[in-house]
Amino acid sequence: MSFASFQAPLSPSAHPLSAYGWDEGWEAVSAPYVAQGLLPGRVVRVDRGQCDLVTAEGTVRADTAFVTPHDPLRVVCTGDWAVVDPEGGHPRYVRACLPRRTAFARSTSSKRSEGQILAANVDHAIITVSLAVELDLGRIERFLALAWESGAQPVVVLSKADLVPDPVGLSYLVQDVETAAPGVQVLPVSATTGEGVEVLAAVVAGGTSVLLGVSGAGKSTLANTLLGEDVMDVQAAREVDGKGRHTTTTRNLLRMPGGGVLIDTPGLRGVGLWDAEAGVGQVFSEIEHLAGECRFHDCAHESEPGCAVTAAVEDGTLPARRLDSYRKLLRENQRIVAKTDARLRAEILKDWKRKGAEGRAAMEVKRGRAR
Repeated sequence: MSFASFQAPLSPSAHPLSAYGWDEGWEAVSAPYVAQGLLPGRVVRVDRGQCDLVTAEGTVRADTAFVTPHDPLRVVCTGDWAVVDPEGGHPRYVRACLPRRTAFARSTSSKRSEGQILAANVDHAIITVSLAVELDLGRIERFLALAWESGAQPVVVLSKADLVPDPVGLSYLVQDVETAAPGVQVLPVSATTGEGVEVLAAVVAGGTSVLLGVSGAGKSTLANTLLGEDVMDVQAAREVDGKGRHTTTTRNLLRMPGGGVLIDTPGLRGVGLWDAEAGVGQVFSEIEHLAGECRFHDCAHESEPGCAVTAAVEDGTLPARRLDSYRKLLRENQRIVAKTDARLRAEILKDWKRKGAEGRAAMEVKRGRAR
C-alpha cells in the first residue's frame, strides 16, 4: 500500500477549512466575530509579529499587534484559530484568538522561567527519538509529561529504525521505551525503508499533530515522508554524537495527504517542565498507583515505614531509574511553579522550616540520650 492511498478527499459540500480542522465547535465560538464581519482562519506560521492564516478566502498575512499580551503563553501560535480583518484592510490585523482546546508549552531556558507556547489545538504529540544514538529514557519521560499536560495524545516514534537491523534488538529497544511510556503507542519508523510509516500515518490521520524532538532526531525527514513531498530542509546529523543543526527554524502547519495537518517544530535543546504535575503523574502512573498503597498519605517514598513504592523498588517490580526520574521531574516542576506562584513559594518555605525544626528537635533528643 502506498502512502498516497491514505488520501482522503473532501466532499464537495465540506467547509473550505475542514481539511485544517474546522468543525462545528469552531464555527460556534467564531459566530459572534463572523457577525461583526471578521474572517476566521487557522494560523499556519508566525514570524516577527505577523502571521499567515489559511481562511476560506485563501491564505492571508496579518499583524498580531492587537493580540500580543504580556503573558508569553497567550501570544499567537501556530495551530491557533483566530479572526482577522476582512479583505480591504492594509495591513490586516488579527482581532482575536479563539479559545484553545489544547496547548503544548514548556519553560524557557531564561532565568525568568517564562513559559513558551510551542503549538496549539493539537490532537497528537509525535515525540521523535533517534535510534542513531543511545536512548535517553529520562528525556522521553520529560517530553511525555509535557505532552500529557498539553491535552494531546502522545505517540513515541523511534526514527531511523533501519539503523537497527536486528529485529530482536529493535524489539528490546521498543520494550524499554514502552516501560517509560505507559499507555503510549511506540512505533519504530524508518523514512529510508518505509517501515512503520503507514501505521503512523493512519494513527495521526484526520487530526492535528505536532512533531517534537531534539535536533538530529529526524523530524524534518519524517515530516517530508508524512507530507509526501520534500517540504522541509534536511541536514545530516553529526556521526560523533547524532546531533543535528536546526534545519527547521519556524513552526509551520501543513496539510497531510492522508487527511489532517502536521506542525513541524525546531529541534529543542532544552525541554523544561511548565506546571506539568498532572502530566508527570500520567507518565509515572504505576508509581502514583503504588503511592495510594503507602501507609502514610504524604509519604515521600524515601525511608518511611510501609512505603509501597520503595518496596516495589526493592523487590524489582519498579525500576529504581523510574523512581529517580519521577522524583527529579516533580522537584523541577515544583521549582518552576514556585517561581511563578507566590502562595506556593510561601507554602514551600513553611514546609522547609517545619522540617528544619523537626530535624533540630530530633538532634536535641539524640544529644539528650547521649548525655
